[in-house]
Amino acid sequence: MRQFVVVGHDAPTSPEFSLDDLAGAAGRLDVLCRCVNSAFFLSHDIREDVRAHLVLADEYTVTFDGGDLRRLNPDERSTAALVRNALEEREEAIGHIPVETSPGVSLTRRGFEGTLEDAARDSTVVQLHEDGDPVVSVDPPANPLFVLSDHHDFTEDEAALLGERAAERVSLGPERLHADHAITVAHNYLDTDGFTDY
Repeated sequence: MRQFVVVGHDAPTSPEFSLDDLAGAAGRLDVLCRCVNSAFFLSHDIREDVRAHLVLADEYTVTFDGGDLRRLNPDERSTAALVRNALEEREEAIGHIPVETSPGVSLTRRGFEGTLEDAARDSTVVQLHEDGDPVVSVDPPANPLFVLSDHHDFTEDEAALLGERAAERVSLGPERLHADHAITVAHNYLDTDGFTDY
């Protein structure tokens, strides 16, 4: 299983946002939606062995599970609609018990720390960061959990938590990448067994 946790610092926590202004009024939800699409889509297929967790303003987490996922289309607007539908059910999420809001999509009342702790149980936590070790010097883990931030850097508390939990802190190249592009490169790194098997 490959997992991605993406922290959305300005992301909405209620469904009252317009699908026509994801980059503005929806707190850069467009960035998170692009991350979901990069995590799952292949040409004419989706990756079933992937789980993506969107942490919304450290209050809720929307999880997409490729094994059960339906109704995901390769555009930001339809992905944002799945997030909005999940937030419409937020009152049904009690404690850390998830509520399934559509096939393969669930919502929990959990912020970054709880999501990271839960997702990391059977995974190797890998922080993607431009100041990390070059990814080519790190063996691909069997069950990686990649942790990324949106258009903001990790907060001091988030960085400290990652420092405690991450087994690796890796850089995907000499240039800073958008989070969704970093997910694509991370997939290629795993698909090719560390860029060695094509």
